[in-house]
Amino acid sequence: MLDNLKKYKVILASNSPRRKELLAGLGVDYEVRTLPDVDESYPETLQGADIPLYIAKEKADAYVAMMQPGELMITADTIVWLDGQVLGKPVDHEDALRMLRTMSGRSHEVFTGVCITTTEWQRSFTAQTEVRFATLSEDEIAYYVDKFQPMDKAGAYGVQEWIGFIGVENISGSYYNIMGLPVQKLYRELLKV
Repeated sequence: MLDNLKKYKVILASNSPRRKELLAGLGVDYEVRTLPDVDESYPETLQGADIPLYIAKEKADAYVAMMQPGELMITADTIVWLDGQVLGKPVDHEDALRMLRTMSGRSHEVFTGVCITTTEWQRSFTAQTEVRFATLSEDEIAYYVDKFQPMDKAGAYGVQEWIGFIGVENISGSYYNIMGLPVQKLYRELLKV
């Protein structure tokens, strides 16, 4: 499948192990290309899905000058959205605990913005998934933060990890979007190139 991509050298502009795994799962041959310190700030006026879409485009713009004809680059950004606020990657241990306490017993949204870029064109889209957490005990929250790696994840959790096993009651939308790459939507978009 995706034989139409053979005319391109596909580049994933991400260090995320989850994005690498998910793109490989589509059967796409790709290479990883990353730049240090790509700006991930955004205008405060942006809300919800507009935030990761903006950041995914900004990431693409940071790479476009280095792209060669025949290359196709994928950039993405994922946020957790709760009460009109972004829950990004936690800044420290206490921040991770705070985020998980805030999401306990509640629903939040996960938005991912994806940008597909060549030297000739650019397409972008967003995906939205609603996630409902069970009420988590302080011991469960502390166990997860102490034993796993929440620091590199939006909202301080990985749905594919222990906290997802015991805490996620309901998902409406793409499971893989919560991991950081809505592969079903990406597949459909890549079929069009």
